[in-house]
Amino acid sequence: MARQPDGPPPPPTVQRLRLRYTKRGPLRFASHRDLARALERALRRAQVPMAFSAGFSPHPKISYMGAAPTGAASEAEYVEIGLAERRDPEAVRVALDASLPPGIDVLECVEASAGGGALADRLDSTRWRIDLAGVEVDELDAAVRALLAAETVVVAKRTKNGPRDIDARAAVVSAAASGEAGRAILHVVVRQVTPTVRPDDVLAALAAVADLHPPLPPRAVREAQGRLDDTGEVADPLGPDREAGSRCQGEPQPV
Repeated sequence: MARQPDGPPPPPTVQRLRLRYTKRGPLRFASHRDLARALERALRRAQVPMAFSAGFSPHPKISYMGAAPTGAASEAEYVEIGLAERRDPEAVRVALDASLPPGIDVLECVEASAGGGALADRLDSTRWRIDLAGVEVDELDAAVRALLAAETVVVAKRTKNGPRDIDARAAVVSAAASGEAGRAILHVVVRQVTPTVRPDDVLAALAAVADLHPPLPPRAVREAQGRLDDTGEVADPLGPDREAGSRCQGEPQPV
């Protein structure tokens, strides 16, 4: 018979909270593992009553969704946490935000609505802003038009299993060029496919179709994650929970 851990089982999850947080400034260079450690330490400091998995090595019930790549900033990172006691979502947001380092800011916290489905199922696309210093807007605009006109654009992508050729064009839903403060800005919406098409893959595609090579390192910011709607926009993944009035369910206690 399989050996069982000593002691009673951990208390069940009674509430699931979904949070949107940022990755700004120097912390854009932090790895996903570093950010996960920072969040887990902050949850302990904020005394959030986390639910834990069973077994010999219990872990807090935390689910991370589509983390932005190292080097990219983000205004739309998402995580879901399971709580063993009910709490007011806004109180959790404030306490957790105060316990995190500058650059990781908790912008929203809502309770997952019953029967609302998995948060991961609402994240199938990303909107990126990529600042390209040293590139003229007209040059970027011509490259974007060449990319959108192409049926396929194969680029080499580095994966954990080595280099792999992917069709970056297939993931691009929309792309446009604009200018700001003397630099060109690429706005692009990509589907979240496997393997993930990231900003550097889109830039590799622009280099392939138009020989566009920015003279300075680009700066990418994830502006939104969500489900692609009928207009090609990225919908707010927390919207259905917010609209369900989940913040008012039950009698949550302050953190």
